[in-house]
Amino acid sequence: MDTIASTSHRTGPVAESILVGVAAVIAFGVIPLAGSDYLMDAVLTPFLALALAAVGLNVLTGYAGQVSLGSAAFFAVGAYAAYNLHLRVPELPLLLDLVLAGFVAAAIGIVFGLPSLRLRGFYPAVSTLAAQFFVQWALTKFGWFSNDNPSGVIDAPALSFAGYSFTSAAGRYLFSLAVVTVATILTLRLLQSQTGRNFIAVRDHEIAAKVIGVPLLQTKLLAFGVSSFLIGVAGVLWAFAYLRTVEPAGFNLDRSFQILFIIIIGGLASLRGAFLGAAFIVVFPLMLSRLGAALLGGVFDSGVLEMSQRIVIGALIIAFLITEPRGLIALWDRFRAAIGRRTGRPRQDISYN
Repeated sequence: MDTIASTSHRTGPVAESILVGVAAVIAFGVIPLAGSDYLMDAVLTPFLALALAAVGLNVLTGYAGQVSLGSAAFFAVGAYAAYNLHLRVPELPLLLDLVLAGFVAAAIGIVFGLPSLRLRGFYPAVSTLAAQFFVQWALTKFGWFSNDNPSGVIDAPALSFAGYSFTSAAGRYLFSLAVVTVATILTLRLLQSQTGRNFIAVRDHEIAAKVIGVPLLQTKLLAFGVSSFLIGVAGVLWAFAYLRTVEPAGFNLDRSFQILFIIIIGGLASLRGAFLGAAFIVVFPLMLSRLGAALLGGVFDSGVLEMSQRIVIGALIIAFLITEPRGLIALWDRFRAAIGRRTGRPRQDISYN
């Protein structure tokens, strides 16, 4: 019996590795060849950008316990920083522009994260909310950021790197997928290190964390920096790979709440939850739009249908959070546990990564 049990425990990680491998083959091989341009352009590319932004916000809010309402500000900083780096230093390769734009967003995030050193609870959210309004105002007020375009609109350059051009729908999708995959793996490694444990200690109890030697100052600022870096990189993907033409109004407070809803719906302190929540936020409105147009398109105009979709989505989010506060990741873990019981496999420890 002990031998059977130990074998079953070993098959869990093996099965997960196989599942991840199959998903990678489908994502990198099957979808670019068989998927339509609409699927890659209008569904998967924005999904990847929002998922990476949600991973960044989850580092700050889910793991480090710091509430943020200004994610769209760092989204915008990343997009406009990469645009200006490409415009004013054309010798830099695209990937370096992307990384440097992430560092610019991280620097802005650290600046607006400084009040969290003195404030606790909901109050740091006020600081990040100030970042939201300040960044949007600066991008509109100072024409230098948009190359003196009066409206603040920028046209993102074509994606190209090392002689390869990613101008097609499949190319932009693969570029986004590669960036998100690498960034997520590096984030996972960080969260599994002592730094990640420090984040969780600060989230759970600041005083106890300080007593056991966790450096509060460095830990909080690092959480803001890492979170803003990832969100800034996501902003580059949003501007360069998805929209390709962006304006400051596109990075408003609604976008910040959208990213916040993604991690709440998917599950706090879970990287998998960030992807599940992003899938829900991207795919579900499209399904509602198609269903509403098919059933009520001849009765109501597009404005009424759009408002109805928002009401339905809001009501479903509230109902879902009441019934399952831990988000979609809790449903997924429950499903895995049920499958394990059916196959006679011992239940695996739930991991929120």
